[in-house]
Amino acid sequence: MVGLVLVVRAAVLAHDPNGVPISWNREVSRIVYERCASCHRTGGTSFSLMTYQEAQPYAVAIKDAVLARRMPPWGAVKGFGSFENDEGLTQQQIELIADWVEGGITKGNNPKALPPVPKFEPPARFAVPRDALVVTDGLTLTKSLTVAGVYPQHVPPATSMQIVASLPDGDVEPLIWLYQFKDAYRHPFLFRKPLELPPGTVIRGVAPGATIFVIPERKTTSK
Repeated sequence: MVGLVLVVRAAVLAHDPNGVPISWNREVSRIVYERCASCHRTGGTSFSLMTYQEAQPYAVAIKDAVLARRMPPWGAVKGFGSFENDEGLTQQQIELIADWVEGGITKGNNPKALPPVPKFEPPARFAVPRDALVVTDGLTLTKSLTVAGVYPQHVPPATSMQIVASLPDGDVEPLIWLYQFKDAYRHPFLFRKPLELPPGTVIRGVAPGATIFVIPERKTTSK
């Protein structure tokens, strides 16, 4: 995974818009394998994009979907909260795909430039921890809470929510901005750094009808 990111990043830095065009073999396949192929493959949950022949007919639709951030289906706005398991495309990856399509959907002449086909493991199922807390709009914490992440179990269709923690000192901590979230793709959003919420913190922005959990940090005991 890290190797793929480094290769794509190097390709972005090395790319000259007036030089060699972006190609499927060299740049785009790496993004697809890393970010899309867990679903878009034979045996996956959606149509396959594993080869140029499979991806080429969908190229314009792929560009439109990634520019609108509908795909991959991360379900949250980047920059509002910081998550270690962020599966959305970087801005550089989005620009690479857009440039590939606008530059003619080039396959590339060197098949050896293709990365190895990734191996896929069954996705891990997420179980809501027993100590997870369901939050509603205006919920006030009566004791301190260290939050490791957020788990939207249900979001009403076409609902956008900016969920924040209003601290007693007047500061506001962004938790998550859910946008175009679909229950079919539900997953936890895990913070890069746990958030310390003191007593008196008020959770705001949870829409009516939504079921949102905050996940407490797991305490480890020393032996």
